[in-house]
Amino acid sequence: MSERSAPKADSAPRIRGERLLQSLDDLAQLGAIEGGGVCRLALTDADRLGRDWTVARMQALGMTVAIDAIGNGVAVYPGSEDLLPVMIGSHIDTVRTGGRYDGNYGVLAGLEVVATLRDAGLRPRRPVAVAFFTNEEGARFHPDMMGSLVYVGGMPLEDALATAGIDGVTVGAELRRIGYDGQAPAGKPRVDSFVELHIEQGPVLDLRGLQVGVVEGVQGISWTEFTIDGVSNHAGTTPMELRHDAGYAAARIANFVHDLALRYGGRQIATVGAMRFEPNLINVIPNRAVFTVDLRNTDERRLAQAEAEVLAFARQTCETENLSLSHRRLARFEPVAFDPMVIDLVEQEAAALGFTHMRMPSGAGHDAQMLARVCPAGMIFVPSVKGLSHNVREFTEPDDLIGGAQILLQVVLKLANRP
Repeated sequence: MSERSAPKADSAPRIRGERLLQSLDDLAQLGAIEGGGVCRLALTDADRLGRDWTVARMQALGMTVAIDAIGNGVAVYPGSEDLLPVMIGSHIDTVRTGGRYDGNYGVLAGLEVVATLRDAGLRPRRPVAVAFFTNEEGARFHPDMMGSLVYVGGMPLEDALATAGIDGVTVGAELRRIGYDGQAPAGKPRVDSFVELHIEQGPVLDLRGLQVGVVEGVQGISWTEFTIDGVSNHAGTTPMELRHDAGYAAARIANFVHDLALRYGGRQIATVGAMRFEPNLINVIPNRAVFTVDLRNTDERRLAQAEAEVLAFARQTCETENLSLSHRRLARFEPVAFDPMVIDLVEQEAAALGFTHMRMPSGAGHDAQMLARVCPAGMIFVPSVKGLSHNVREFTEPDDLIGGAQILLQVVLKLANRP
């Protein structure tokens, strides 16, 4: 390892780090954008290229590949017995200005695990499945983690297929267009357990100089879109006390959201991430403001309280300014606690390999939280340099990428061979 200590020797097979790193580089060329990043919004042509490349890699490993009705891809490496598979994986769609590791690392490390088992001639008791899930990011279609949510039966397939994206087209239409409206059934999972390897996407591990995050659970997430309607008028001739300014109200609410998070403290996070005004002219009072509020907390009670406070303040503000207010929920997921067996196993294998580690929550949503509804699930984090993610400069040290994949391999072997 470079600045961090090398893992201890172990009797388990060793993954080929150079092969993993090369696969990450190869996939990053599909949808590559300036600065070293990647843009593969869900179900776009770039996403199709990424899917085709990933499926080809799965098939080259001799895995049986199935595409379900929401476009999730699941490839299976047979076990020595006819048992439910241990599943690993993540997603390969990105945000518009994404990096090369978010999601992709979990899928390609999963394929590296299978390649390593295949090279060593090993077949664990249980099959090993590697999955990529549709529209995890939610950047084009809401909600995020749509594919895994449908996979576990948490969202009706018909509702997902009818969902219109930011460009007006539906999930179903785009799945047909790119050829990924698969025949495998969705919503009836048969999985023994699930482990997702991921970059942290935050600064905690990097700042503390630690190599591994043992993820205990995922924050609850609330996404709401607010629309405020007022009256457009001349910015120079309309007295302040006679205005019905939708932009002013939106700004007040955004400020309240920020202050609420500071007031709550702890693990409360709050973001106004998107906002637009109409008619969006320098000398015209906005008659409409549309904006989003993203609230997150590991405590469901506190999260619900934050939602109620934001809505109450928005209503009060709009009433005072004689404006109309409407809102719609884009996504809502309660906090998720991962399975103690999987958490302990990740921690044990990290310690056995000599990696420095800590238990921690995930601040971002992940497919693993959906799989936790139907089977024992857990996650492994590796550091993100400077905490950057959803950014073309997203970076994780090669040694950390390789180390995380080795932990994943050993966790999978323990899960797949357990009685």
